[in-house]
Amino acid sequence: MPATRRVAVSGQPRRRAAMTTHASTRTPGRIAAVDIARTLALVGMVVFHFAWDLEMFGHLPAGTVSSGAWPGFARLVAGSFLFLAGVSLVLAHGPAIRWRSALRRIGVIAAAAAAVTAATWLAMPDRFVFFGILHSIAVASLLGLAFLRAPVTLTLAIAGAVLVLPLVFRSAFFDPPWLVWIGLSERRPVTLDFEPVFPWFAPCLLGIAAARLAGRFGLWDALHRAGAPGRLARWAGWPGRHSLVVYLAHQPLLIGGLWAVARFG
Repeated sequence: MPATRRVAVSGQPRRRAAMTTHASTRTPGRIAAVDIARTLALVGMVVFHFAWDLEMFGHLPAGTVSSGAWPGFARLVAGSFLFLAGVSLVLAHGPAIRWRSALRRIGVIAAAAAAVTAATWLAMPDRFVFFGILHSIAVASLLGLAFLRAPVTLTLAIAGAVLVLPLVFRSAFFDPPWLVWIGLSERRPVTLDFEPVFPWFAPCLLGIAAARLAGRFGLWDALHRAGAPGRLARWAGWPGRHSLVVYLAHQPLLIGGLWAVARFG
């Protein structure tokens, strides 16, 4: 009995120390700069989709958003969302994965992606979205969990491979609908929005690596020590804190507004 008591007493400080160390390495709360960055990505998305809607209603020449700088702008916006998804994974989980919250978040994104698929299939069945940006974020968020404790150099190397592989290798084996979402098919599917795993998992991996390096150099701690954001920063970050709602709502509002103008204006 005395020996057992000594082991129990001496084990408690070790457990408390381990818990304290674990808690101190996890970044608590939200970071205004990340929310504002997500807001900027949302602004870019709304600008591109508004131009797309204007073209659809005939207010811009046909082919406007598929020419010039528009395709590059669209890729930049999509890549920024996936990059920030990788950053958010690191900030949300720190050194240990919180599986319940991770799976719940991925489930919400997947449900929203399914809603986009259903809505676009009803509106435009010949071009419906079956693997758009939300689908890509959901899959990248799940795959990205495997890299939260991987060496940063390995994460960067795999990001480079994911980015380059579809440029040097494609096969008709990946052409069927149940494989085309991987991104290595020879034939590009007809769809309104398409961000397959290759190469679009790469920005998420880059976000994971960047966030881990930022933590290693104390950036997140410095942002927390800066204190609560001011009113302007809170307002600027509000859309970024509700990015999924903004994403789901913006196109119905834009299309509804343009339809109302065309109908009554």
